[in-house]
Amino acid sequence: MDILVDFSCTGQVGRLHCGMSLAEAEDLLGPGRPHPAHLMRPGIDGYPYSWGSLRLDITQQAVSGICIGLFPGSTAKLPPLVLPDSESFEPTILREELITALDSAGCEHAVNSNLTFGKQSSILTQPADVCVVFSLPRRDNAVPHRDRHYLSVIHKNVA
Repeated sequence: MDILVDFSCTGQVGRLHCGMSLAEAEDLLGPGRPHPAHLMRPGIDGYPYSWGSLRLDITQQAVSGICIGLFPGSTAKLPPLVLPDSESFEPTILREELITALDSAGCEHAVNSNLTFGKQSSILTQPADVCVVFSLPRRDNAVPHRDRHYLSVIHKNVA
């Protein structure tokens, strides 16, 4: 939870931040797994490199987006830089739990009406401008409360 709250408040994941070069990110994280578009057309923009559940969008060889994908009832894998002392964790986080943690940390947030519709809701944090998306669980998600919103993705984009 601390990593998610820090990301929401600062827009950074540890030392990872938008604007740093892909080379700097790979120095911190190790080699990422590039999207197949990068392999077919080296230097192509806007496609992610991934390290388990962590994804970095790359534009002009710089990090233009940071995303952590979480699926309730599953296991998320994050590199040691992001999740020290553990490589994986169970990411079943209720919307209310994260909102309470953000409030306790003094992280301001507001409803993101662009991504709040149907079976999902979203907030934007300030001043970091991190987008947090919650959704109802899918049929195959093993969660205790089928009628409540769970954290599904948290991301920041600058490009």
